[in-house]
Amino acid sequence: MSAPPSLSPEVAGAFQAFPQDVRDRLLNVRALIFETARQTPGVGPLTETLKWGEPAYLTEATRTGTTIRLGAPKSLPGSCAILFNCQTTLIDSFRAHFPDTFSYQGNRAILLDPGAPLPAEPLAICLGMALTYHRNKKQTGTVK
Repeated sequence: MSAPPSLSPEVAGAFQAFPQDVRDRLLNVRALIFETARQTPGVGPLTETLKWGEPAYLTEATRTGTTIRLGAPKSLPGSCAILFNCQTTLIDSFRAHFPDTFSYQGNRAILLDPGAPLPAEPLAICLGMALTYHRNKKQTGTVK
């Protein structure tokens, strides 16, 4: 896996605000987001920014995907969240493909335990689905 780009001071500050174990896990997820984007044809470069004060990843150049945000839900201290636009069908698709691999929060997020092993392969599939959501929706009329 190639190294992700350096963090901007703003995004680095957002990561620093997370507890150490959550920060470490979310930095692993960040690296996986960039690696998945690199390996997924047509995704192109990612824009890393802050949305609602949380690290966010956009396919701004190609507009193939929907925003992915990383956070730590206040309602679930010690958990990590990978958040997706709740207007998409992504969480339903993730649940259908990986019913027992992840915990989910409504139609909005995959939840991860920072102390458990990272399910990198299934997570990369989910991230790839998010990074190509709009492209796939246009090609098929729906996303599965």
